[in-house]
Amino acid sequence: MAESRKGLLLGVAAYLMWGAFPLYWPLLEPAGALEILSHRILWSLATMGLLVLALRRGSRVRALARDRRVLALLVVSAAAVTVNWAMYIWGVNNGRVVETSLGYFINPLVTVLMGVLLLGERLRRPQWLALGVGLVAVLVLSWDYGRLPWVALVLAFSFGTYGLAKKTAGVGAIEGLMAETTLIAPFAAAYVAWLGATGGADFGAHGAQHALLLTTTGVVTAVPLLCFGAAATRIPLVSLGLLQYLAPVLQFGLGVFWFHEEMPPGRWAGFVLVWVALTVFTVDALRHRRRQLTLAAHASGGS
Repeated sequence: MAESRKGLLLGVAAYLMWGAFPLYWPLLEPAGALEILSHRILWSLATMGLLVLALRRGSRVRALARDRRVLALLVVSAAAVTVNWAMYIWGVNNGRVVETSLGYFINPLVTVLMGVLLLGERLRRPQWLALGVGLVAVLVLSWDYGRLPWVALVLAFSFGTYGLAKKTAGVGAIEGLMAETTLIAPFAAAYVAWLGATGGADFGAHGAQHALLLTTTGVVTAVPLLCFGAAATRIPLVSLGLLQYLAPVLQFGLGVFWFHEEMPPGRWAGFVLVWVALTVFTVDALRHRRRQLTLAAHASGGS
């Protein structure tokens, strides 16, 4: 019971930290989204490297490089997480916090859709209903915005691709992020070097406090990930899946009440439809999980 409570608290902490990111990224301005992204990659690499050394997981990381299949999947996940991080930072720092929250609200639906299209998975009727309502929500939001909510869609599909690649690769969170940041660090380093050579770098140009803030991007990336990893080993995946909604709820709240982003009636209607779709999706998942546990209990009792 104590371990479950600890896991729940760690999971809540992870998602609350992820949800509070819209308060953090604007602190790094006037650095642009690509410069912030590059520093996040480089300082995350340094932070994860120290963690790998401290936890003595170097042999696990080296083993990933020897497995061509896993390495190929990590290349895909590295590319996907780079797109996701870049779009999220850009969205937050360009007044689209509400739209970034939409991306993570619809991510579970996008993940299910990718399972159908890429893995040939079969859906239950409530899942099809949730997807249908989600599609209507996107159409309503497109009408309200006057365009596709492309920031949200890029976030949802990039994170869905990231999750699919990581799940297929079957690597640990720490080892995986260490490998991913190693793969994309040369590009980040080249961009930072180019900014420095052309005089366009904001790192160090706005005082020591701003430079120090940029160096914290590695810790800010690693801490919620560690909390999430610790929670995942202590509480059921169903509970962890429910906790994932904390982050977009907090992001949405910050966008509306802290940053005062516009929310006309059409936008509210689109978000309500998204929440209806997620409710159908979540209730069905919980019922399906309960049925599976009941069948497993009967099977074990019968044997």
